[in-house]
Amino acid sequence: MSSIFWWVILPYIVGTILVLGTLYRFAYRQMSWAAPSTEIHEKKWLRIGSVCFHYGILFAFIGHVMGILIPRGFYLALGITDEVYHAFAIIGGAFAGLLVVIGLVILLIRKIIHTRVRLHSTFADFFTVILVLVVAALGTYITAIYDVFTREYEYRTTIGPWFRSLFTFQPKYHLMESVPTIFKVHVIASFLLFASIPFTRLIHMFSFPIRYPFRAPQQYRSRSHFKR
Repeated sequence: MSSIFWWVILPYIVGTILVLGTLYRFAYRQMSWAAPSTEIHEKKWLRIGSVCFHYGILFAFIGHVMGILIPRGFYLALGITDEVYHAFAIIGGAFAGLLVVIGLVILLIRKIIHTRVRLHSTFADFFTVILVLVVAALGTYITAIYDVFTREYEYRTTIGPWFRSLFTFQPKYHLMESVPTIFKVHVIASFLLFASIPFTRLIHMFSFPIRYPFRAPQQYRSRSHFKR
């Protein structure tokens, strides 16, 4: 019964919350859709942390698509062996994960030590950063430490097929029963993160800010500047 809850019921509950919550917020609370900039309160830490986080999360997303959504047979058909795939996955995944973790740690410290930023941060802001940090730290640990020093786990034969089966409404929950605990915790934490999206500033991820990493920094000038 526990396997059915975690790997069948929970994913669909989270999916329902994500879809309906996002639609509701878009329809009735569009003014809260974007993530307000706090650059006016502090710039240096934000610039470093935000860039690290956004680039890292982009690379991590691509890595998850390649590892979870694309079947293992596709790579084998291209002549990419398991050894080659895992070597690139470990290097790329560790790099992306470290970028995310470093960026989030900087942003979290910024929220704590800078009074003006802290006063303009809500409980949801801290909750979001901490939860994403937990998910990213678990993923980084799995990639850079567990797969290297404990054992190299082939998640493409278990987690990947199970996740894809959710979209066909024929969940192969039995595939998750043999998955190492650390992977299960990472997956469950990720689902909790997805469920929180409609209620936090993470909702702005659906705005597809493709130009964000390349945009010019916002400029703020005091009133005295215009009186000269």
